[in-house]
Amino acid sequence: MSLSDPPGAAPDPARDPAAAPSTAERPTTERPTAVALAEPDRAVRPVWIAGVVLVNLGINAAFFAPLQVLLGQQAAAFSEADKEAILALVTGAGAAVSLVANPLFGAFSDRTSSPLGRRVPWVLFGAVLGAAALIALAGAPNVAIMTLLWCLVQAGCNGAYAAITAAIPDRVPVAQRGTVGGLAAMGQTVGILIGAVIAAVVTGNFAVGYVVCAVALLAGVVLYFFRNDDARLPAEARPPFRLAGFVKGFWISPALHPDFAWAWLTRLLVNIGNHMVTLYLLFFLTDAVRLQETQGMAPEFGVLILTGLYAVMVIISSVIGGRLSDRMGRRKPLVIMSSVIIAVASLILAFAPNWIGALLGASVLGIGFGCYLAVDFALITQVLPAALSRGRDLGVLNIANSLPQVLAPLIAFPFVTLWGGYVSLYVAAAVIGLLGAVFVVKIKGVD
Repeated sequence: MSLSDPPGAAPDPARDPAAAPSTAERPTTERPTAVALAEPDRAVRPVWIAGVVLVNLGINAAFFAPLQVLLGQQAAAFSEADKEAILALVTGAGAAVSLVANPLFGAFSDRTSSPLGRRVPWVLFGAVLGAAALIALAGAPNVAIMTLLWCLVQAGCNGAYAAITAAIPDRVPVAQRGTVGGLAAMGQTVGILIGAVIAAVVTGNFAVGYVVCAVALLAGVVLYFFRNDDARLPAEARPPFRLAGFVKGFWISPALHPDFAWAWLTRLLVNIGNHMVTLYLLFFLTDAVRLQETQGMAPEFGVLILTGLYAVMVIISSVIGGRLSDRMGRRKPLVIMSSVIIAVASLILAFAPNWIGALLGASVLGIGFGCYLAVDFALITQVLPAALSRGRDLGVLNIANSLPQVLAPLIAFPFVTLWGGYVSLYVAAAVIGLLGAVFVVKIKGVD
């Protein structure tokens, strides 16, 4: 495996026909370069799509079972009195690693000229690293080692995710990206549900849970490894590595690439709004809906029902929305519509603080967010600055997925405690999500 620096000013074969004629027009000796960097024009096979879906499923199953339950149980095993502080330390450190690992490993995969291709080595490496760290986490002797190992899990999972995400614009033609993006989003959501099942089945034995997560992560990459169609990047297609250029490449100028900048901002806003809706769901059911008093139902069980309902709607709408956008040949109308639907879900929760309102709000939120995940991903792949740096650029864009986990609690807290409670919180979430819909209009290079 060898790496090279992705140049900001290198000719982009995906945008410059003179730089990369079609594979049919190129001489045989140049064909590998065209396959690796040219805009794909052949529909991908169902088995390739299945491989991508399974990688996403395995990553999310291995990632969310610890986040939802296992890390908390391990923190309590170290110290019942300090479990909240331990969990905050571990997850906070892991979140910081994820912000860096995704674009970093994406950039590494861009510059890899392995016989296996650009993405496959990093999907495999990320899965092996994450699985090894999960197994070691089961026997972590103290909080410091627990924190270090969870950071390695984050690095591995984000490395695999960065590579498999970049594989989609590498191999999938524009006309099929909504469909594939929707199926990938389905895989992510099913993986989260499987993670919840793993956490529930092990019932307190977090060590066994970590091992099961490791197996799920490794199993998820098997089909993709053997049926990936990943093209090799020839060494002559890469400029030499320069550290300064490598670091500078992570800044993608809004002036030079305004469509990418607007896509980044809209995704950040919509994700902040979505996280604000789900962040205090347990407390919303306890204090505003008063679920125990009105329905005789434990709020924790209510959260499980709403989460399951939301996930089912995400799965359905992501598949339908992605396919519909491919048939329409347009992305922006569906991205705007789904952002508005997410805002409507927030308003339902704000002004109908009862169990029926919560069920309706969760359903509408799932419909909107599922469609958004699929179609916005397809839109994003069409505004990437360069074919040679797809992994890095998608990693930079994925910061807009991770950063809301940090920003949403900071924004939400004063609304709940000082500025009107849950009504103001959900209205604010709706406004932020609608801003995301408005700014989509600023994207000019995609219909």
